[in-house]
Order: sequence, then C-alpha cells, then structure tokens
Amino acid sequence: MPTPDFVLSLRSKIGHDPLWLSGVTAVVLRDGEVLLVQRADNREWTPVTGIIDPGEEPADSAGREVLEEAGVHATPEKLVWVHVTEVVTYPNGDVSQYLDLCFRMTWRSGEPVVSDDESVDARWFPLDALPPMSDEMRARIQSAVDDPVTARFEFGGR
Repeated sequence: MPTPDFVLSLRSKIGHDPLWLSGVTAVVLRDGEVLLVQRADNREWTPVTGIIDPGEEPADSAGREVLEEAGVHATPEKLVWVHVTEVVTYPNGDVSQYLDLCFRMTWRSGEPVVSDDESVDARWFPLDALPPMSDEMRARIQSAVDDPVTARFEFGGR
C-alpha cells in the first residue's frame, strides 16, 4: 500500500499543503550484509522505510514494514538515530516532512522478495559493496552498523 488511508484522508482536507509524518527506517543486518529494497517510484536502493500508522508502536511499524516490503521477518534491536528529513515534494505536488526513527534490526527468517508494489527488487548486499544510494540512506545504514550504545540525535538543524 503506497499511501496509507489515514494520509489520503488528511490529504482530502489539506490538499498538497505540508504534512508532518512519523516514519521508520529498518536497517536489517545479517552476517555482514544489509537488506535493501529498490523503490518502484524512483528506482533508488534504500533500507526499508515506511510511515507509522496512527497508534502503532514505532518498533512494531519497523517490523511490519520489513515483512510487507521484503517478506523478511526481523526484530528491532535498538533505536540508532532520530532525525528530521528534508522536505519532500512528490510528483503529484504533495509536500511532506518526516520525523524518522531509524532502527537496527536483526534478521530472523525469510529471504527477500518483492512483496508489494512499493519495490521492484529486494536483496541482501555486503556492507562493503553497497549499490549507489543517497548520502542520507548511507548515513542511516552507518548509524545501525556503528551500533551505538544510545541513539544519535540531531540538534540545532542540519
């Protein structure tokens, strides 16, 4: 499901105006590899990302998104980075910005498959041989790989 129903409902009221949303990034690690999906909308490789549903616990959202998007069962290990994304303007004119909660996840079972229409590919990549991707997504992966004792927080802007 590309756009959650609650976002569509909000959009019916506010149109394309900026919308603040909470999201998760699930960096799933397994034996020196990271799970990545290739997005259907822009063909970029990323860790699994998604929007937290109203009332949903963020860690549950991370696990749900991994299963929905890649068919893999993973368990949240720890929160590694809390930050605000840049403003995103979608091709239809919708404007959003996200509070992103980045989780280090442990693989439990399953092999990656494209499980919904949000992705065109899903697979494991060695951490030392990642495909081209944005600096932002590399930073999310690095935050999980660094395995901090506490989550990284951003202060005073970028």
